[in-house]
Amino acid sequence: MTKLLIVESPAKAKTITKYLDDTYTVTASVGHIRDLPKSNKKAVDIEHGFVPHYEISKGKEKVISEIKSLAKKAEEVLLATDPDREGEAIAWHIIQACDLENQKLKVKRIVFHEITKDAVNEALKHPRDIDNDLKEAQEARRVLDRLVGYDLSGLIWKKVRYGLSAGRVQSPALRILSEREREIAAFIPQKYWVIDADTETDKKEKITFTCAKEPTEEKEAEEILKRGKEAQWKIVDVKETKGKRAPKAPFITSTLQQAASSRLGFSPSRAMMLAQKLYEAGFITYMRTDSTTISGSIATHIAEVIKKEFGEKLYTPRVYKTKSKNAQEAHEAIRPTDVLKRFAGHNDAEKALYQLIWERTVASQMADAIVLKTRVIAEGGKENPEFTANGSRIISPGWLLADPRARGEDVELPKVQAQDNLSLLKIRSEEKETLPPPRYSEAGLVKELEKRGIGRPSTYAAIIKTIQERGYVEKINRSLKVTDTGEVVSSFLENNFAKYVSDTFTAEMENKLDAIADGQATYTKILEDFYAPFAKDVESKQDTEKITTLGDAEPHHKCPLCGGDMIIKLGRTGKFLSCKKFPECKGARTLEGEAMEGPKETGENCPECAKSLPVEKQGKLVERMGRFGKFIACSRYPKCKYVRKDPAQEEKAKTGVKCPECAKSLPADKQGEIMERRGRFGPFFSCSNYPDCRFNIKSKPTGKLCEDCGSLMMEGTKTIPERCSNKNCPNHNPHKKIK
Repeated sequence: MTKLLIVESPAKAKTITKYLDDTYTVTASVGHIRDLPKSNKKAVDIEHGFVPHYEISKGKEKVISEIKSLAKKAEEVLLATDPDREGEAIAWHIIQACDLENQKLKVKRIVFHEITKDAVNEALKHPRDIDNDLKEAQEARRVLDRLVGYDLSGLIWKKVRYGLSAGRVQSPALRILSEREREIAAFIPQKYWVIDADTETDKKEKITFTCAKEPTEEKEAEEILKRGKEAQWKIVDVKETKGKRAPKAPFITSTLQQAASSRLGFSPSRAMMLAQKLYEAGFITYMRTDSTTISGSIATHIAEVIKKEFGEKLYTPRVYKTKSKNAQEAHEAIRPTDVLKRFAGHNDAEKALYQLIWERTVASQMADAIVLKTRVIAEGGKENPEFTANGSRIISPGWLLADPRARGEDVELPKVQAQDNLSLLKIRSEEKETLPPPRYSEAGLVKELEKRGIGRPSTYAAIIKTIQERGYVEKINRSLKVTDTGEVVSSFLENNFAKYVSDTFTAEMENKLDAIADGQATYTKILEDFYAPFAKDVESKQDTEKITTLGDAEPHHKCPLCGGDMIIKLGRTGKFLSCKKFPECKGARTLEGEAMEGPKETGENCPECAKSLPVEKQGKLVERMGRFGKFIACSRYPKCKYVRKDPAQEEKAKTGVKCPECAKSLPADKQGEIMERRGRFGPFFSCSNYPDCRFNIKSKPTGKLCEDCGSLMMEGTKTIPERCSNKNCPNHNPHKKIK
């Protein structure tokens, strides 16, 4: 009996083929094969029960044809797409698009949460029909997102700017970031003084104490310093307490994204991409889960590893309670499929993520770490506040043996007793200011979305990626900063659609989608209850004023052309000051007040227009100012999209370092120079001969060559000033080399 097994990924198909005999043919759908049309509102028939009208995704005709052909040769078709709602929907789409229902063959669904031989063979023993509730829950999410996005985006095009958009879950995420920006803007810093005292015991051991009170007046700080210098210092009290540090639960999707971001510097989308590859290669369990469960069989193997590597006494079996009330308990936490395998992955990034997962999994079943915390209190003057010194050290590492990066640094204080005398070496004060709340990092935003019930584990990476790609948020170092455009769009939605971008509404909608999956609610009812009032609210805002005008500029900012008053406006590159008389007067300034010149003609004709237009209709090349500086463009833009960099900007971007790749094959006069460029993910450095030479590095070159491999060195961090640009060289990641 021949069987056709269909998965989503070619990599997964390759792995599974190794586990099955010749009676099975394994093929891949390569993800989704059907979707709603991108730009057609008729994609959803609202009047007849929100019926979606799907179309074959671009380029998938060949995949469908191949599946149909293979199905004709099989007696049974097994759909083994991912074990979640999206996977269930993909399986249903394969049946529909390939017309498998009308063929005389058996079509069944199987699921497995890890790609191992045992898991696949066990799944084959339990085939089932498509779970229509799961399929409809995913379909409801897709249709809901389309309706919200289409209607709100259309309104934003009219009221803000063409080409912008809004989303059901992305907009609440943008609102959270915008609220933090407003908190930062409204923050008023307060001065305070930190007072430290360096002291020495009779045994010549040094201890630094910090004043328990942080005075907010300089005079008070000076008085504490004065009394401290005159005082006889001594120990007042010593407190030692033992504490426990329990291991954290095994990874779920959100905690994996957070740990990968904070420890490895991976964005949520990159972490999920790497986890997907580890899953498809059979190294880890399914990476989209909100369950912290570990199966009994794997727990036995974890126990073996702990007893063998760390000692029998450190094994402590634990069961973690899943926080999400809608978690699918049939799923497991993200863990290695074979915990006996300490290292796995096809490249450094995959290996680093696998190691993170292995450490968290093993540590979760180990004994607590015992920490000794010490607090020493000193007296530095009768009228002065007390001074304290705090220390901590691990006296029994427990689970930290498996996860050493979670240890932190020991701060051990000398052994002292109450009434011991101290010699004051130096007492000093430092003026500081209170800081505003920090911007969210990607990991911080994932944590916040999870806490508020916005989205689901599988959507967090897509949410963060989308708001960055739309230009609403930019990543500065590791912080997410809302752009001017993002601020305006968020304010518009908050002012006009506060209900739909609120935490409560978004979380409640997720619960309703879960209810469809559980068979407790119907697809049509949920969408009807939502869409009728929503459409009415959107219609009621059609007559609101356009909001690219953000208010009056400060009175001292006058139009550079006519001297009139100015207003703050939102343009394609952010906020600027425009003359109130626009379009009669086109005077403009930057927010800082510098005059902005309009497009300057260069005197050249556009080479792109010359290819297809008569001379009288050809555009002229003009200088324009963009988000990343000056550039040259056609005066007919956007009808003609010819663009090139301004030569002056090009010269400014050069680093003075010759391209090492060009040096291998080109004469000196034709070799390129490394120059700074900007891409969708920020600045990078590449050869001026691009695209003929594609040499590029992430950081600015230092001009030196690596002593080990001869590659170009580039700027590093504060702790390691430079590192090799060759990823395969030990000097590329000196932290590992030092370790």
